[in-house]
Amino acid sequence: MDADLLIVLVVVTALAFDFTNGFHDTANVVATSISTRALRPRAAIGLAAILNFVGAFLSLAVAATIASGIVEATAVTLPVIFAGLVGAIVWNLVTWYFGLPSSSSHALIGGVVGAVLAAQGPSAIIGEGLLGKVIIPALVAPVLAFCVAGIGILVAYRVVGRQRPGPVTRGYRAGQIVSGGLLALAHGTNDAQKTMGIITLALVANGTVSADDPQVPTWVVIASASAIALGTYSGGWRIIRTMGSRIIKMDAAQGFVAQGSGAAVILAATHAGFPLSTTHVISGAVMGSGAAKRLSAVRWGVAGNILLAWLLTLPMAGATGAVVYAFSSIFGSGALGPVIIAVLLIAGLVLLSVNRMRHAASPAPAAAEPA
Repeated sequence: MDADLLIVLVVVTALAFDFTNGFHDTANVVATSISTRALRPRAAIGLAAILNFVGAFLSLAVAATIASGIVEATAVTLPVIFAGLVGAIVWNLVTWYFGLPSSSSHALIGGVVGAVLAAQGPSAIIGEGLLGKVIIPALVAPVLAFCVAGIGILVAYRVVGRQRPGPVTRGYRAGQIVSGGLLALAHGTNDAQKTMGIITLALVANGTVSADDPQVPTWVVIASASAIALGTYSGGWRIIRTMGSRIIKMDAAQGFVAQGSGAAVILAATHAGFPLSTTHVISGAVMGSGAAKRLSAVRWGVAGNILLAWLLTLPMAGATGAVVYAFSSIFGSGALGPVIIAVLLIAGLVLLSVNRMRHAASPAPAAAEPA
């Protein structure tokens, strides 16, 4: 009975993380289309949600990496996975609250690695997999997207340099529907799979799936795809503002190039089985498309804040996962600790939601009348 409750709690928590991944990373997919007025907000978010769902079915390479390439599957228990998921959810909510486009992917990996370290020590971490499939791609991907987008925007401006601005803008806005759709599809192929991998890892720990050759069950694929699509449709408006206008003032050509460059890098990483940060990639592409036009076009102060969030994500989510596991273990290895943490997390989310609704409903302070 205890094991059954634990596996249900872990799967529900994983899908909750997948939902937060969707609304947290919505900005990655739709911000450029919205800021250049290529699509209306709800249309952009609806298209992204549908293509995120479809993309989740196109590959399972990243899910396989998460399930067996970063931590030793045989050393992982259900309380460890639960603690890692809570660490990732907490970091996602913190960065969402402050409008920082941090990486949900690295929050998840950091949370799980931190919980595993607290429970089993360094021997349970596959160092080669963590370095080669997470840390190195995390460093290379945004730089690659920056360079690809920078070259792309220079080519784009050269091609249309002598054309009238009106038709050029309309053409690139139409192109953004295609490039934005491709980016949403790429996002689904990479991000939804991380939750699939975590649930599969939990099923291995529960003895439901073989540890020798862990295969992702069909119901896990469908559930993960649905959760990230619903999260995407709910939208993350704070981060959308940062991605769409606070980094650079974007035109339609830059939006088209940034989306296309980001999609190309993400799809290549998915093919190789790298659990890439889509946030890192599209942020790098947005900065590259702005910097190639004019270095001063990029608001480097905002870019610095985003970089700081990137650097903090793995260690902070890892530390949170470790603390959650340590607290849970006080109540033993059964379901009691995770249940208490789940209740506290839900209570915190309710208080946060009530506080935000009160803040939204309160009238703005009246301006002082001139003397």
